[in-house]
Amino acid sequence: MTPILLDGEMVAARMRAEAADRVARLRAEGIEVGLGTILVGEDAPSARYVALKHEDCLAVGITSVHEHLPSTATQGDIEAVVARFNADPAVSAYLVQLPLPEGIDEERVLLAVDPAKDVDGLHPVNLGKLVMGGIGPLPCTPAGIVELLSAFDVPVEGKHAVIIGRGLTIGRPLSLLLAMKRPGCNAAVTVVHTGVENLADIVRQGDVVIAAAGRAGLVNAGMIKPGAAVVGAGTTWEGRKLLSDLDDSVAGVAGWITPRLGGVGPMTRAMLLANAVRAAERIA
Repeated sequence: MTPILLDGEMVAARMRAEAADRVARLRAEGIEVGLGTILVGEDAPSARYVALKHEDCLAVGITSVHEHLPSTATQGDIEAVVARFNADPAVSAYLVQLPLPEGIDEERVLLAVDPAKDVDGLHPVNLGKLVMGGIGPLPCTPAGIVELLSAFDVPVEGKHAVIIGRGLTIGRPLSLLLAMKRPGCNAAVTVVHTGVENLADIVRQGDVVIAAAGRAGLVNAGMIKPGAAVVGAGTTWEGRKLLSDLDDSVAGVAGWITPRLGGVGPMTRAMLLANAVRAAERIA
C-alpha cells in the first residue's frame, strides 16, 4: 500500500497566502498585525524556532516585535515585558517561548499573558473556552492537525481517533477539539499514553492515529489498522537529527501518513500566523 502523503508544507503555504490577503485587507483599513515573541536565555532550538516564526511573519506582512532577555533575567524582568506586550497596541498577539530558565515560575509568567493576545491558545482562559465550545484562539498544533486532515479529505466525523500522548500542547486539547461537533471533527476519541497496558491493541482500533508521545519509533506497522490515517506529531532529537514517533514501517500499512519533515511542524507555524491575524481582526 502506498499512502497519501499528508504534506503539511503544501497546506501551510496555502494558509500563509490566505493570511497575507487578510493582513493586506487589515492594513487597508489602517490596522497592522503584530506578532510578539519573548525569548529568555540562549537555548538554541528555542532561538531557531523563534527565528522561523519571524521569517513567516515577514513572508505574510505581519510586523515582528521581539524581546530577547538574558538567562539572568529575573521573574520581575520577564513579567515586566509581558505587561508591556499586553498594553502595546502594536502587538496583536504574542508568545513566551518555553522553556524558561531554571528558577523562573513558568506558570506565573503564562498566567500574566492577556488571554486575548495568547497566540498559542494555551492560556487557561482559552483552554476553558475550548472545553465549553466558545470562541477563542485554538492551540496551534491541534488546530493544525485538524486542518491538515481536512485538507486531504481524511474521514474523521464518526470515526475512531486514537491519540497517543496527553500533553498540554497537543494530546489534551486535540482530544477536546476532535470530539467537538464541528467540521473535520465529531469523532469518537481515545487518549492513551506509553504507560497503558495493551497499547498496541488500543491503537490498532484507530481509524485516525495521532502519535504525540515524543518517543522515537514508538508506533510501528503492527499497531496500525490497514488504511488508517497516521499523524506523527511527537518528535525527539538524536544529536542534530529530528526523529518521529512513527517507525518507517508504518508507511507500509497506512492510508494517509505525515512525512518525517514537513508534516505537522509547518501547520503549527501557519496556525500561529492565523491566530495572530484573528486577534487583530477581533480588535478591529
